[in-house]
Amino acid sequence: MRNSSRTLPDQLQSQLGDALSAARRLIGCTLGRREGARVRSGIIVETEAYLPDDPASHSFRGRTRRNASMFGAAGTAYVYTIHRSHCMNVVTGTPGRGEAVLIRALEPTAGLELMEEARERASAGNRPPTGYLLTNGPGKLCQALGITLADDGVALLGDGGLFLEDRRRAPRVAVSRRVGISKGREAAYRFFIEGSPWVSR
Repeated sequence: MRNSSRTLPDQLQSQLGDALSAARRLIGCTLGRREGARVRSGIIVETEAYLPDDPASHSFRGRTRRNASMFGAAGTAYVYTIHRSHCMNVVTGTPGRGEAVLIRALEPTAGLELMEEARERASAGNRPPTGYLLTNGPGKLCQALGITLADDGVALLGDGGLFLEDRRRAPRVAVSRRVGISKGREAAYRFFIEGSPWVSR
């Protein structure tokens, strides 16, 4: 795991508060990966917030080796595995607080063929779904961008491989309950671009 004290760019960092406000703020931002001159990226179209007092949050029972990055500086990537898939979060709040925003879905904007190739490799040579099914889920987008546990703890700043960029305009955001969890199901902590075909559900 690599640690960094760097935070998000000032223009975005200044507008990120706790995970709940950040989950809305990150909609429309760009998440991507640079590999030399090759770039794979997409617009964030769906997020979920996880706060320290949230029973569905990995930080609810305190800091562990697995969730240590969740207690890092805002703008750090927190990556974990579930059912052999990777999920990627953006850490928010002050260091030590233990909160983050799960990135649930992307609309690809660059490197579409690279994303398709990455998903095919991750699926053991089987042809993976394309089109709207390429990145419409947290595990799918991690495959498409090559996000693994090696990215846990990295800072999502400009010159790194994995990066986060501010949005150019504020999209229309809808709110709902989170999906795929057994605790905290009543909380309306899921945010998504209304009408986007890239949203996971």
